[in-house]
Amino acid sequence: MDTFLEILKYILPSFVMFGALYFVMNRFLDTEHRKQLMVLRKENNTVTTPLRLQAYERLVLFLERISMDKLVLRVNKPGMSAKLLKAELLRTIQQEFDHNLTQQLYISNTSWDTVKKAKDEYLKVVNLAGSQMKPDSNSLNLAQKIFEIMTKLEKSPSQIAILILKKEIRQLF
Repeated sequence: MDTFLEILKYILPSFVMFGALYFVMNRFLDTEHRKQLMVLRKENNTVTTPLRLQAYERLVLFLERISMDKLVLRVNKPGMSAKLLKAELLRTIQQEFDHNLTQQLYISNTSWDTVKKAKDEYLKVVNLAGSQMKPDSNSLNLAQKIFEIMTKLEKSPSQIAILILKKEIRQLF
């Protein structure tokens, strides 16, 4: 029994020291890990913040470029038929959208859905106006019909989407 107590006298303080050292080292390593995570987040923010801002800028530019008043004026050429203008408008909207697909990585799902909805609304307007054209209609007839449909809307799809993007960016920054 004396031997056991003698061994216990040496082992028990060792266990206490080991437990205390383990506790202190564990807290120290945990604190260091948190510091490293904070540094990484800060570095990450310095990289991603400009990318996110650029994504919002590009999407606003996209929405402005596909707004019917600007798009029709940009795409319409003298002597075009309504059928050709319709095809060019649809192609241009889709190309502009495809060019900005990767921007969805940097914005919320709600905002991206709003941007897609704006694009889809413009495609519907062009298709609706195109379906109301006679086979021999010229591009001016189609443009007039598109503008007629757009004036019936309270706000253009681009305006709605841009307002949502602005609201989101104000919340983030």
